[in-house]
Amino acid sequence: MQINDTTAGYGLPTRVFHWLMAVAIVGMYALGLWMVDLNYYSPYYQSAPNLHRSVGMLLLIALVLRFGWRLANRSPSDDELSPIERIAAKIVHWGFYPLLFALMLSGYLMSTADGRPIEVFNWFSVPALIHDKGMEKTAGEIHEFLANLTMLIVLLHSLAALKHHFFDRARTLVRMWSGPAKDQ
Repeated sequence: MQINDTTAGYGLPTRVFHWLMAVAIVGMYALGLWMVDLNYYSPYYQSAPNLHRSVGMLLLIALVLRFGWRLANRSPSDDELSPIERIAAKIVHWGFYPLLFALMLSGYLMSTADGRPIEVFNWFSVPALIHDKGMEKTAGEIHEFLANLTMLIVLLHSLAALKHHFFDRARTLVRMWSGPAKDQ
């Protein structure tokens, strides 16, 4: 089992971070779309936003850890890509970090604008650093925009991965799923 990323492929931590975060982020988007239409009498009126905030805080921790891991590891070779695809891949891969950080920060600011901390599954609290009730609406609008932008980029990223896999016969998706080829 390969731990570190090499030019031949992605190590286990990178693959686990990638797929767990991908599923969680798409799930968070679906949860966010569903919960904004809940009314006061819904049994999920309190629990859905609490779940969304808790998972969001765990995703923020995972994002920071993943970014540190990314800086400490080399990238697999992208020789299978054309020069323009290499540039696009670098922009998307490195662009995900600030985009996701801004998305999670806006969610945090929206959730803590009233001065209350975020209770993360009753395991720990994330304190409110800024108490500004007027910030909630602006942060919410930014959060919604960034969530939609994230999903658009996730869709493009997924389509590009499928194109490389099925049409170009590149090993990019295989390396992200199972790591480098066993003979490397």
